[in-house]
Amino acid sequence: MTAIYSARWVLPIASPAIDFGAVAVAGDKIVSVGKSRDLTLQFPDAAVTDFGTSAILPGLVNAHSHLELTVMRGFLENEEHDFKAWLGKLTVARMAMTGDDLFVSAACGALEAARAGITCVADSSSVATRTMPAVSAVGLRGIVYHETFGPDPIVAEQSLAGLQRELDAMRALESTTLRAGVSPHASYTVSAPLLRSIAKLAIQEKVPLMMHAAESQAEKSLLLDGTGAFAEGLRKRNIDWQAPGISTIQYLTVQDIMDTKPLLAHCITLDDQDIETIRRAGASVAHCPKSNAKLRHGRAPFAKLIGANLKVGLGSDSVASNNNCDILEEARFAILVARGSGPTVREGVSSTDALAQINPDQALFAATLGGARALGLDQEIGSLLEGKQADLTVVGLDGVHQQPVTDPVDGLIFSSSGRDVRMTMVAGKEVFRDGSTTRVDQAELSSRLTLVRDKLEDAIKNQ
Repeated sequence: MTAIYSARWVLPIASPAIDFGAVAVAGDKIVSVGKSRDLTLQFPDAAVTDFGTSAILPGLVNAHSHLELTVMRGFLENEEHDFKAWLGKLTVARMAMTGDDLFVSAACGALEAARAGITCVADSSSVATRTMPAVSAVGLRGIVYHETFGPDPIVAEQSLAGLQRELDAMRALESTTLRAGVSPHASYTVSAPLLRSIAKLAIQEKVPLMMHAAESQAEKSLLLDGTGAFAEGLRKRNIDWQAPGISTIQYLTVQDIMDTKPLLAHCITLDDQDIETIRRAGASVAHCPKSNAKLRHGRAPFAKLIGANLKVGLGSDSVASNNNCDILEEARFAILVARGSGPTVREGVSSTDALAQINPDQALFAATLGGARALGLDQEIGSLLEGKQADLTVVGLDGVHQQPVTDPVDGLIFSSSGRDVRMTMVAGKEVFRDGSTTRVDQAELSSRLTLVRDKLEDAIKNQ
């Protein structure tokens, strides 16, 4: 049975906007995109849902999240000035969480994503076998990457064996909309031998790899000259660290990580050589501007990444370092930060050139098809095209805070947020509609999340 969804605007992303457009869906596929009047003639027996003054666009893609940390929203505010202390408190709290706690937290995060029009997540998880069922329960599409830690080379073989066991269990949970991946956490938490072994595993098993990279000055100092908070932490654990004297991206190249065409989260401390290395490797970047700013790590060179034609998506990171999971808001913040750090009229650059650095179309592209490309899913999702998966987001553009709307892309990027989403569809199935989720009990999950948070507060008090 074919269903038609129409609205004032349809934004295919890969082609121009359609005024008074519609999308026809049959099963899990898009079967036609065009003018509403044309589609109703093409499919005369189809059920028609008209969303009025709204925009229908491809489902938003969150290219980097930590859904299992949803319970830690606002939990680490006092530690944000010290990233090492922030990580330490997070780790203590995380160790107090049971498998059921992790499921509840991840499910609440997935629910928040669905309500914000996000149809696909690239999620990093310390226990992916709990996160994958949570993502499935809400009905989202995604890749869940199991995070591996192990800075001591002595335990590299043991850590790899643990990852293999986890990956085998994750494979049993895969579906047409959910895939397993691997994630060596970062250069400062995974030893060189373990990095090489995980890269080899990812290539042999044909699974995607994601990694935090070039995220902070502490990481940069560790790699360049063996100084800083991370270097001190390794010394306190009696772990021998010889600084390679190169950037994170060049280090990951030496350790074979770049051979996997990885998804690299953050990428703040990049130079031009690093950007070219990422491009040549066919790697991707998950740009997380709000988290980067909140943790005071700096600004990734978003405009340069786009200018270099890299595959770039937008990520929320965890709500522990962002406080919400809203890719429309992330897109707005990304474009404003990029403009704020770019050329100005006072520096002799024309106002036209300064504003053209990043425009709303580029930001929306990164939130949709750019994110899909970063995840290697652009043949399935990211644009509204016949034959692609029916992953749709409908955003209302009739709010007082949005009026008047003369350009729907401008309205989405500069005036809208996830709170304006009216419907979220994944593979032809509605997972959120007009304030209500369709597959999980939001009230029950919220109640359970409160209990988990109380447990974490007690764990910190009693440590």
